[in-house]
Amino acid sequence: MKELVQQALDTARARGAAYADARAQKTRTQGLVVKNGRVGSISETEGMGVGVRVIAAGSWGFASTHDLSKEGIDAAAARAVAIARASALCRRGELRLAPVPPVRASWRTKVEIDPFSIPVEEKIALLLAADEAARRANGITVTEAQMQFVERDQWFFSTEGAEIHQVILMSGCGMGATAIRGGEMQTRSYPAPFGGQWAGRGYELVREVDLPGHAGTIGEEAVALLDADQCPSGVFDLILGSSQLGLQVHESCGHPIELDRVLGSEANFAGTSFLTLERLGKLRYGSPKVNLVADATEAHGPGPGTFGFDDEGVPAHRTEIVTEGMFKGYLTSRETAAIVGEGESNGTMRAEGWSHLPLIRMTNVSLMPGDDDLEEVIASTKHGIYMDSNRSWSIDDRRLNFQFGTEFGWEIVDGKRTRLVKNPTYGGTTPEFWGSCDAVCDRRSWVLWGLPNCGKGEPMQVMATGHGASPARFRNVKIGVGYGR
Repeated sequence: MKELVQQALDTARARGAAYADARAQKTRTQGLVVKNGRVGSISETEGMGVGVRVIAAGSWGFASTHDLSKEGIDAAAARAVAIARASALCRRGELRLAPVPPVRASWRTKVEIDPFSIPVEEKIALLLAADEAARRANGITVTEAQMQFVERDQWFFSTEGAEIHQVILMSGCGMGATAIRGGEMQTRSYPAPFGGQWAGRGYELVREVDLPGHAGTIGEEAVALLDADQCPSGVFDLILGSSQLGLQVHESCGHPIELDRVLGSEANFAGTSFLTLERLGKLRYGSPKVNLVADATEAHGPGPGTFGFDDEGVPAHRTEIVTEGMFKGYLTSRETAAIVGEGESNGTMRAEGWSHLPLIRMTNVSLMPGDDDLEEVIASTKHGIYMDSNRSWSIDDRRLNFQFGTEFGWEIVDGKRTRLVKNPTYGGTTPEFWGSCDAVCDRRSWVLWGLPNCGKGEPMQVMATGHGASPARFRNVKIGVGYGR
């Protein structure tokens, strides 16, 4: 693989590239799904290719190939240079890159149990056991359990002298149970919806999540939601559980700090951002309780946004995004950092695979834990709703106005959980919502969640990101949107 990327650089230079980097990547995946007591699918893939990115005539060019012959690599590098020269015909300004010291280094995800070493039969048996336990609840209609593993072995070289070998492995698992009666459907997921929990870990994650041990509970909860009262509508206090708050961070905090969105160079899939440059350091994003970071370092935890180096060879960074409510920072690339006068990129350029151009992507964008105790927060709530486990989301193309729905809620009256409620929803506007936060729970209830399916770009790239959060309370939130009585 090293020889492939070096050859790509040599050809790009010979064709006139002022800068070039190349990524040779070998990827393998495995996915297993069980549905309604039967094996739904078992898939395994392997692939390898090279992506070449160049600057020629002051513009970017990118090309990739799975033809790993000398002729194939040379053709891809030459095509990248030709694309850059063609792009220069509509160039708007000078292209500059923030400096990064070139390094020769290696990094690997810390894994206790290689998931690819576990027999498929053992994995399927675990999923079938979870599925069976969920179906024991009287009234369950559909059950599904899954696990997935992805390993990317990559070499990155640049004409500046970087030589980086990186092996990133991610594991994920989760399940859901759905009850249907009289035209109504209710679903409960574990440990989180939309793919479950994901992390930069091995098969030890699957064993710790223990799907069979929790399957019976979510089956019973799905059935109970059919008989639950509708969530009341009005303006109440809102307590969000850790999982739902992780998605709230993703949508209303993570996407708007992507600097390519702010600058308008990427708006294809999810729009731009309200966090324009003049607001940096001046906008009160939230209350003093709100502290957000983007952290790809191992110290933050084994999230899907944890790595050694991004796809520009920039080492993992920790960046303060919101400090005591004040907006402090963006996610940057070498190019965008130079545009806004930053001395360096904070290392967030990542590509879905060798055939994709790197984009600014969320790493682990997390709400840092506060010092509040969850039970004390509930006890001090006069009238509110506790919500968790996302069911739906909607947010405008500037990431400003939003509405979310969750799988379940608990009404809180005079400091006590009084009744389970179904179809809970809430809405708001990003700075006002975060400004209403008056309690963030402590480290004991903080979880670094993995979101496996963040989409961005055209053609779309799917990337896994991480979001840490502990439960938090927001005052005077509009609740019951779409289900008014």
